[in-house]
Amino acid sequence: MSRALVVPIFPLPGAILFPRAQLPLHIFEPRYRDMVRDALDGSGRIGMIQPHRLDDDNKAPLYAAGCIGDIVGVEELDDGRYNIVLHGTNRFRVLGERETDALYRCAEIDITAYDDSEPEPLSLGERAEVEREARRLGDALGLAVDWESVGRLDDELLVNSIAQVGPFDVGAKQALLEQASLDGRADLLVQLMQFHRAAVSGGVEAEPTIQ
Repeated sequence: MSRALVVPIFPLPGAILFPRAQLPLHIFEPRYRDMVRDALDGSGRIGMIQPHRLDDDNKAPLYAAGCIGDIVGVEELDDGRYNIVLHGTNRFRVLGERETDALYRCAEIDITAYDDSEPEPLSLGERAEVEREARRLGDALGLAVDWESVGRLDDELLVNSIAQVGPFDVGAKQALLEQASLDGRADLLVQLMQFHRAAVSGGVEAEPTIQ
């Protein structure tokens, strides 16, 4: 049985949130300042979701899936902007948008659409492959990374952190978000990192196929 909620949604291309992960955001547009203020006065939740395109008219079609974020950190600046931190709780599927008087968008969502219980850990081989490809991609991009700290992350946080900050397009990030299992997400992540490393080196011409 589905469990439907109505939540404010924040359509932001390239920004994905996973259960048990965190996402820092700088909120500056007036409509999203209102959204944060209303969320803080209410449930404290925001639905992060990606739009198919970035429109200023608040009409861009949305992907079908996103993730609920609880506001666990907030700093209100003197000019009305916010710095917030969201902590992911549940992925969801959009059932439909709701008309409101707010400047921001709201949607009815199903938070039982995914099994977001804690996943089984990766195998040693899967874990090693993710770390290896992350190092290779970081070196190809010339990034300074504290790999010792990265190595101390648990499997879920490692995979989801790379998925959130990786240089992947909107469709690829959405595919990572919608992967049902951690090992499936890790496998797709490895493919995407290999593709981008090859692209940086000038040795690839086509995007990997996203199922």
